[in-house]
Amino acid sequence: MSKLHRVLIIGLQQALYQAFFEEKYADKVLEKLLKQNKKWGSKDRSFVAESFYDIIRWKRRLAFYMDEEIKSSNLYKLIATYLLYQGYELAPFEEFKGINFKKLQSGFSKKIENPAIEHSVPDWLYNKLKSSYGKETDAIFDALNQPAEVYLRVNTLKTTKEKLVKSLALENVEALEVENWPNALVLKDRKNLFRTQAFQEGWFEVQDLSSQLVAESLAPNPGSRVLDVCAGAGGKTLHLASLMENKGQIIALDLYEWKLAELKRRARRAGAHNIETRPIVAKTIKRLKDSADFLLMDAPCTGIGVLKRNPDAKWKLDENFIDRIEVEQAEILQNYSKILRSGGKMVYATCSILPEENEKQIEKFLLNNPNFKLLKERLLLPNQTGNDGFYIAELERLS
Repeated sequence: MSKLHRVLIIGLQQALYQAFFEEKYADKVLEKLLKQNKKWGSKDRSFVAESFYDIIRWKRRLAFYMDEEIKSSNLYKLIATYLLYQGYELAPFEEFKGINFKKLQSGFSKKIENPAIEHSVPDWLYNKLKSSYGKETDAIFDALNQPAEVYLRVNTLKTTKEKLVKSLALENVEALEVENWPNALVLKDRKNLFRTQAFQEGWFEVQDLSSQLVAESLAPNPGSRVLDVCAGAGGKTLHLASLMENKGQIIALDLYEWKLAELKRRARRAGAHNIETRPIVAKTIKRLKDSADFLLMDAPCTGIGVLKRNPDAKWKLDENFIDRIEVEQAEILQNYSKILRSGGKMVYATCSILPEENEKQIEKFLLNNPNFKLLKERLLLPNQTGNDGFYIAELERLS
């Protein structure tokens, strides 16, 4: 293993403090840390990024080995525990003063009786999935604890898969084809994609395979009128534009104008010209009622299906949030479905695998709306696909 530099340990501690005790999003914390330390080499940057996410992911199990609750005062001990577990030999840095390395290492042999500690998740979360998935729960958490692969969606408005592969290769980024996915690639090794010429030209978006299935499930016709009612920063909106070959109209709605501003910026880069952004206001639904040929509802959710990508989320979630989000999802389904015209198609999707957010929401909706019919539903479990966990329901409005 490469030699550890003290400055990397200090940077890790600062980032973990912000993620755990200032409750900042891990991806934003890491992005800021790497920007502040541009002189770090590629190996150092990779070490910090991997260690940062791994420590967040395995926080509870590491605390078990330490036999201590994680506090702001023992973050260096947490880092030392992780590094020793990974097989590193630690130098006597000032930050590790007073830490008994041998005692920490002896903790690794302790038997873990609680499966929630084994998988490094809160008890309530483990029990919640256990009540739905039984014996499959452990396999699900095993999958969610794997680092996420980096998948690309080729922007067919601007290029082809073959051209993108060649362009990335010129900058030492090796992207491999994905079997049965004509417009997807997977990176062989993690690289900084956002400095590549291909990214600047809008030739691709970073998007997991499960996420790519959402727009493909809606399958809007070129020339149609499409409403994306929870558009956010627009990853799936851009995919819709690509599928529609820039023909027709996409209206992207969101409560937050800053997200729509980001969508506009991304759309310009991607060459997607058929997208109109609109902030949601009191009369939005009334103005758009019965107007959409296709309706995408990528609903806000717990994000449990994407914990491999966002491991910090499991420490921020609680059961009260799940109760609140279920109410919000039901309201979105009931209210925004009115935008779809008779004979139109709707997709409801979440990046969660909890039945309360998925199948049960659709069951309640259909019970209250007999003018809708379920065409197809898919539950993508991470242990079965190797990708993010998603739920996708396709519905048709009959009258």
